[in-house]
Amino acid sequence: MEDQIVYASGKIVVPGFIDVHVHLREPGYEEKETIKTGAKAAVKGGFTTIASMPNTKPVIDQAELITYVLTKSEQAGFAKVLPIGAITKKQEGQELADLFGMKEKGAVGFSDDGRGVKSSGLMKQAMEIAKTLGVPILAHCEDIDLTNGGVIHDGRKANELGVPGIPAEAEYIQLARDLILAEITGVHYHVCHVSSKRSVELIREAKARGVNVTVEVTPHHLVLTEDDLKEPYSQFKMNPPLRTEEDRQALIKGLKDGTIDMIATDHAPHTEQEKGKGLLEAPFGIVGLEIAFPLLFTNLVKHHLISLEQLIDSLTIKPASLLGLTLGKIEKGSIADITVIDLEKIQSVDPTQFVSKGKNTPFFGWKLQGWPVMTIVNGKIVWEEKEE
Repeated sequence: MEDQIVYASGKIVVPGFIDVHVHLREPGYEEKETIKTGAKAAVKGGFTTIASMPNTKPVIDQAELITYVLTKSEQAGFAKVLPIGAITKKQEGQELADLFGMKEKGAVGFSDDGRGVKSSGLMKQAMEIAKTLGVPILAHCEDIDLTNGGVIHDGRKANELGVPGIPAEAEYIQLARDLILAEITGVHYHVCHVSSKRSVELIREAKARGVNVTVEVTPHHLVLTEDDLKEPYSQFKMNPPLRTEEDRQALIKGLKDGTIDMIATDHAPHTEQEKGKGLLEAPFGIVGLEIAFPLLFTNLVKHHLISLEQLIDSLTIKPASLLGLTLGKIEKGSIADITVIDLEKIQSVDPTQFVSKGKNTPFFGWKLQGWPVMTIVNGKIVWEEKEE
């Protein structure tokens, strides 16, 4: 094969982005997304590796389903898809899934994302096994007894709209328990989509004690608050919900000082029909793979809230470390997973142009700067922005 020269004058060349928290919906919900469409959306957004969550149908809770995801990913030929297995069978929180079998077939971690593991005993057992296997537990921290069917943050906006709210304590009470269990077991404990100031404080305290904890934050929690909610409200509905400006500032501070390690999109595609059901009935979640970098560059780096280097690290070397990957860097002899970005390119968010099946985003029409223009996976160009 002949060498290919890529001219990137005026662009920046960075390691391929890694997203540790993506919902690909296959098997079972292919009308929302497939492994192929999700992996293609990933490379359009500059992501060369993504970790897929197990809340599919059937739930990814056994070895053969790990193999299914890996096979589908290889066939697609876009971003690498690394499957995360469920902690409990069917994510029902009653019995541990086949953690050993899934790890043997290639699971990079375990999560019941979308649900908090209610049983302390079961969570401790899962942590002990994950510690033995050398993989992380990725926790969705939510005490369902405290959410009371809430749909947005339990605050001013919920009162104004007259809808049930999800209080911040639903997140940080279960987080506090898990941090203690992680300290006891020594597992690598990873906090998914942190959203509240108190959660950041608890994590900062745990890190100071030497607990092996890492944490991710989503672009939407760094950019939006409950005050940004407007019609159609369902496009702003995600779990955990958008919280207060005080919470948002705490997340930015946590990212800046290293308490929060990485950024993950929590890409959660749904059909237009589902999201059209209104705030009370629409499912939680928004898509994020295709606009994550320009959204963060425009709203954080351009406003001097974090540096460009911090942003890139949070999307590359730090998520690589969580999953035990020798990726997230550009050096001689390493795998050529590379993203080329035009930091001067400005365009508006247009969901009709997404390659993801999901078009559900609250950022419709936002003018963003700094777009990926080429993505290389394993030395092969898998996506390139065509010149107009």
